[in-house]
Amino acid sequence: MSALYENLQYISVTQRLSDWRFGLTIKMAFLSYFCYHDIVLENHERNLYWKFGTMRRSIISFAVAVFCSVCFAGSAIVNPFEVDSQYSAYNEIDNLVMAALKKKKIIPANLCSDHVFIRRVYLDVTGALPSPQQVRKFLASTDGAKRANLIDSLLDSQGFAGYYSLKWCDLLRVKAEFPINLWPNAVQAYHRWVRSAIEENIPYDQFARELLTSSGSNFRVPQVNFYRAMQGHDKSSIASVAALTFMGVRLEKWPSNKRSEMEAFFSRIAFKNTAEWKEEIVYLNPAATDSLKAIFPDGKTVLITPDKDPRKVFANWLTGSQNQWFARNGVNRIWAWLFGRGVIHQPDDIRPDNPASNPELLAFLEKEFVKAKYDTRHIFKLILNSRTYQQSSIKQTDNPKAEALFAYYPVRRLDAEVLIDALCSITGSSERYSSAIPEPFSFIPKVNRSVELADGSTTSQFLEMFGRPARDTGLFSERNNKPTDTQRLHMLNSTHVQKKIENSAKIKKYIKASKKNHSKLIKLIYSSVLSRFPTREEVAIALKYYQDNKKINEATNDLVWALINTKEFLYRH
Repeated sequence: MSALYENLQYISVTQRLSDWRFGLTIKMAFLSYFCYHDIVLENHERNLYWKFGTMRRSIISFAVAVFCSVCFAGSAIVNPFEVDSQYSAYNEIDNLVMAALKKKKIIPANLCSDHVFIRRVYLDVTGALPSPQQVRKFLASTDGAKRANLIDSLLDSQGFAGYYSLKWCDLLRVKAEFPINLWPNAVQAYHRWVRSAIEENIPYDQFARELLTSSGSNFRVPQVNFYRAMQGHDKSSIASVAALTFMGVRLEKWPSNKRSEMEAFFSRIAFKNTAEWKEEIVYLNPAATDSLKAIFPDGKTVLITPDKDPRKVFANWLTGSQNQWFARNGVNRIWAWLFGRGVIHQPDDIRPDNPASNPELLAFLEKEFVKAKYDTRHIFKLILNSRTYQQSSIKQTDNPKAEALFAYYPVRRLDAEVLIDALCSITGSSERYSSAIPEPFSFIPKVNRSVELADGSTTSQFLEMFGRPARDTGLFSERNNKPTDTQRLHMLNSTHVQKKIENSAKIKKYIKASKKNHSKLIKLIYSSVLSRFPTREEVAIALKYYQDNKKINEATNDLVWALINTKEFLYRH
């Protein structure tokens, strides 16, 4: 052993666990070195070596599980994550999903429990964890419609508007700095408009039409920033962004003649500066004197006279009830936001040779969207109230097509902004964000959630480490939620996370409220971190740890640390 690790405490723990939460079988071997240096991970003879630095940690029997092999649960009900209920369709979505599964002889997952549902729907709709009080109230309710009622209340909440403003601002490339260069004034105006549109639930066709057809100052008419938030202002760049955003297609994959036909609708857009610093006017070039012959993507020809705005002609075609691209892209994107993948996947790569995994399901959602006059919340409600959405993440099959056919709820790591907000919520802490470049300087109030950050340029080491998108392209894949060793080590051993736990007034409040009743305290911590109550086995393990560690603050901090490093916390499930 090198001098670096001389005189270090050595602990070895080997055990085999069944992590029924995700149908995982785990074999763990820990060799822990406690030192004052950075962590190093090594893999030696199938054992995992952890060299911990800067932070004292005990290995608890329910500590972090790594390097696991996936299996599936079969027909057994896994408590407290599933419920035993006979399969029944909640709406037409379930009928269409089940029909596709039957063709492939795939068994759908069981229904998720109320514990799982409340956490899932809060995260998917608002990007936030439910509070322990909200968890207790929901679990105690005997109302048969409590899930539907919760969905309605969350879709009407400020949390929904804030979280889906984030989703839309990722797509619309809302960013002050290079290469988008919107500038802070325009970013704030654009973000406020997007959020207001979601709060007011303006129809999706109106939302798209305003973005595509507005003219004026990008500081005073927020919608025109659709044309400013691009890496190029030529007709080719504009057409590509319009097609990606509202048709879900990548124009660069089209034949050159088809691309040119699409570009014609954006050939008369012009830009000019003003006396105000970084302000820009987007307008229709009045110099055009000839009629413009253009061809829509569906092959229909149109003659646009000089007095008409080609953008409006395109927007009218795009948002028409018979246009398959617009409604299909809209519902497929909403589905992808809720399931991590579209019925067509990727959701912004729609093309003939990338078919839907369930064409009947996609067609049904399209028709519902048009029939509801492009009410996006109607589609959200339809999906969220389906059994398909409310099924367990524990799959009942090893068929490789099960995920694409939505036989179970897909497990995904939390978004960077959602994860840091969850850590702040649990510990009662906050993050400080500011941006000194470009002017005017931006300072974000501590009370603001990270998901409410308007500017893609306003960032942090944590957000970048956990895959926040740069907002350069608007692609769905620009956000990277794949776990990395660096992320794991940050959660395990960083002073950033350590200080949040150790300085947490909220955790100290839980300790005081429990009045040294360890069982009560354990339940408070579990409901705060995992949005559920612990099982008897988990309570017994934690109680034993409290008994072995006389300092209640220290033991509680260790419990929080262990739980935030579980897959159950780090992932949607």
